[in-house]
Amino acid sequence: MAKKSKKAKKKMPLAYKPIGFALGWTSGTVAGMAFQKTWKVIRKEDNAPDALDRDRRWGEILLAAAIQGAIFAVVRSAVDRAGAKAIERSTGTWPVPDKGGRD
Repeated sequence: MAKKSKKAKKKMPLAYKPIGFALGWTSGTVAGMAFQKTWKVIRKEDNAPDALDRDRRWGEILLAAAIQGAIFAVVRSAVDRAGAKAIERSTGTWPVPDKGGRD
């Protein structure tokens, strides 16, 4: 019985990969929408500045990048954690190895 448990733990990270990919894609989409709405509230503009926008100042570009990065990190972490907890509840096994993490 113990051998079966160890095999299940080794196979879970591989089985979680497609789920993790789908969750990552979804979280990126949600974060992008959240950033657009946040930028519209902060600056009353539909489009956030891009690093290559010639007419934007450094401050605007760096502010947009900082806000976007923070939103993406929070959304990605929340979605990853919720997905891992759901897998653990349904299978009884945490979906990734004990050591290490996403990166």
